[in-house]
Amino acid sequence: MLVDNITLIVKAGNGGNGAATLKPFKGGPDGGNGGSGGNIYFVGSTNITDLREFRYKKKIVAKHGGDGARKQKNGRKAENITTLIPLGTKVTDVATGDSIEITEIDKPMLIAQGGHGGRGNINFKSSVNQTPKTAEKGEPGQERELRLELRLIAEIGLIGLPNAGKSSLLTVLTNARPAVAAYPFTTLDPTIGMLETHPIADIPGLIEGASHGKGLGIDFLRHIEKTKILLHCIDITHENPTAAYKIIREEFKQFDPTLLTKPEYIVLTKTDLADAATVKRVTSLFTKEKKQVLKCSIYDKKSIETLKRTLVSLLTTAAV
Repeated sequence: MLVDNITLIVKAGNGGNGAATLKPFKGGPDGGNGGSGGNIYFVGSTNITDLREFRYKKKIVAKHGGDGARKQKNGRKAENITTLIPLGTKVTDVATGDSIEITEIDKPMLIAQGGHGGRGNINFKSSVNQTPKTAEKGEPGQERELRLELRLIAEIGLIGLPNAGKSSLLTVLTNARPAVAAYPFTTLDPTIGMLETHPIADIPGLIEGASHGKGLGIDFLRHIEKTKILLHCIDITHENPTAAYKIIREEFKQFDPTLLTKPEYIVLTKTDLADAATVKRVTSLFTKEKKQVLKCSIYDKKSIETLKRTLVSLLTTAAV
């Protein structure tokens, strides 16, 4: 099961307390400073595909800095915590609504700042107070409640109604092995495969009302947002291909109208089940709407090879 949406508490370490000690006999201050608390960082990684690590791990806590000690010994600085998360993860502060997105690998993003250590009493000695007996307490580390949302980073998104042939198409285009069967919602999670160096995501079948939570709901619509191009798969045997097309487009409009501006290509699937006249008729329905139409059957190797070449060509010209 793809885990792509979790809530997490992060708590950076507190700073250590400064010491308020005095030298033996002479009585002068010799308290050291407290050490800084540990910071918490997120780093993007291509080796992690979802957020399942946090399904039961609901809190990340860094250690506190050490307290200062006599003889001007400073407390130890606590170790920072670095956590790997998938590229494409949106991190939102629940309290403020502020968000960042993890889009680069090996670039640590500071998520929670550790507290500064308190100053020892050696820092407060003055001409009027030669033996200060007070020191600062360490600052508390930052604590935040975060919402993590994974948006798959794929160059191509396969969209369409259930049983439009998306999973079968992904199988022959890439090395992915999604579940395939002749009934709706066989694919329950987005699946990614690679066409050469280009990731393709099979987005589970959407239905009318998906933007309002019907079917698989809006759980996977957000995964379309980062794609360069969309391949809208239409089963050529569908009784009303244009109606099938409009259902998905209307869901895009309701969920996020900017999805309607993405480069989109019609892929007529299962052409082995239709005669030449039907293929021509359905193709014309979409070309009249100024849509570029691609045709294929998973059982026609030549059509698949042509589709692969076309997709690679399209990606070289698609806007990022």
